[in-house]
Amino acid sequence: MDVFGNYARYYNLLYRDKDYAGEVEFIHQLLRTYASQTQSILELGCGTGTHALLLAKQGYSVHGVDLSAEMLQQASERLSQLPQELASKLVYSQGDIRTIRLDQQFDAIVSLFHVFSYQTTNQDLQATFATVNAHLKPGGVLIFDCWYGPAVLSDRPTVRIKRLEDKEISITRIAEPVMHPNENLVNVNYQVFIKDKHNGAVEELQETHTMRYLFKPEVDLLFKASQLELIASHEWMTKSEPGFNTWGVYFVGRG
Repeated sequence: MDVFGNYARYYNLLYRDKDYAGEVEFIHQLLRTYASQTQSILELGCGTGTHALLLAKQGYSVHGVDLSAEMLQQASERLSQLPQELASKLVYSQGDIRTIRLDQQFDAIVSLFHVFSYQTTNQDLQATFATVNAHLKPGGVLIFDCWYGPAVLSDRPTVRIKRLEDKEISITRIAEPVMHPNENLVNVNYQVFIKDKHNGAVEELQETHTMRYLFKPEVDLLFKASQLELIASHEWMTKSEPGFNTWGVYFVGRG
């Protein structure tokens, strides 16, 4: 996931249309349903800290973990500008979610924006679940979303172009997917053009995001192997039954 080093500078602009507030409200409702006493949250793969900040505004204490120092720098810069009462609810640590150990346990663990799909091998997934086991309090819940296998195979990824701009830069991003059906993987090859509006200079980045699509039976096995109980799985943000057109699915497990 070193690709996120270059990615961090443009991350917030690329995803400024993402409904972070709606997603955090959705997580809040899930926590009220499945773990109503939750006060502390560990977020695995916190990125630039937008979800974590909004969760803190809901009253939770959040410890965010991410591999990217660049993304965590943005999260920390934002943290320094917050009121002390809110800032005191947020902590960030750099680390690999497969191996990090914080010597602390939490009421809930969340991992959003398909972070679990970036764990591309069985060993990666097992290691991530071991991290969950090490940090989840008895009776606590794990919530994560991922790419859902039935939809990926029936509604296959296609070439997509995304264009965005702000006062300083304009971005054109071309995404070209390559599927690897025997590994349950999709390589999403990005070509990103960043134009400086002040001098007209254009920078080009090339990066590949390798994504693992998951199926409910294998997720169930991962939960059982980690002595967690799978208690819910639905379409992300709707709670509908997943199907062949459901690219994003969330899973909830209890320790």
